[in-house]
Amino acid sequence: MRLYLDANVVVSLFAHDALTTRAERLLADHEHWRLVLSDFACAEFSAVIRRRVRTGEIDEAHAQRTFSRLDHWAREYTSRAELQPSDIVAADVLSRRPDLSIRTPDAIHVAVARRIAAPLATFDVKLAENARIAGLDVLT
Repeated sequence: MRLYLDANVVVSLFAHDALTTRAERLLADHEHWRLVLSDFACAEFSAVIRRRVRTGEIDEAHAQRTFSRLDHWAREYTSRAELQPSDIVAADVLSRRPDLSIRTPDAIHVAVARRIAAPLATFDVKLAENARIAGLDVLT
C-alpha cells in the first residue's frame, strides 16, 4: 500500500514543530506502507524552510542541513511522484467544483494522490475535508 505525503507532514518530520510527534507517529503506524513524495510537496517544503530563514527563525546552515536530511530520506525511504500536466488539469476540475472550497496547491496534492491511487496523509484540516469530499482516503 502507498501513502502520499502532504508537505505539512514532511515539514513536521524535518523542521521540528508542534506536529513533529504526530508526524513521526503517523509514519510509525504505517511503517510497511510505501511512502510517496511529490516534487510539488518538496517545493512547498523548500518554501517553508526558506521562509523560516527569511524570518530569522533558523539560519542558513540549519536550512542546508534540513534540505540535506530531507533529500537523503526521500532517496532512501520514499518513491517520487512527479507532477504531470494531467495533475494540473485535474486540480482545475477540483477547483471548479461547487462542493469544494479548495486552494490550488491543495487541489494539486489531491490530484496527484488520486492519480497514484494512494491515501493522502495531511495535517491540514481543510485539505483533509476537501479531499474526503472528492472521494480520497485521508489519514490525519
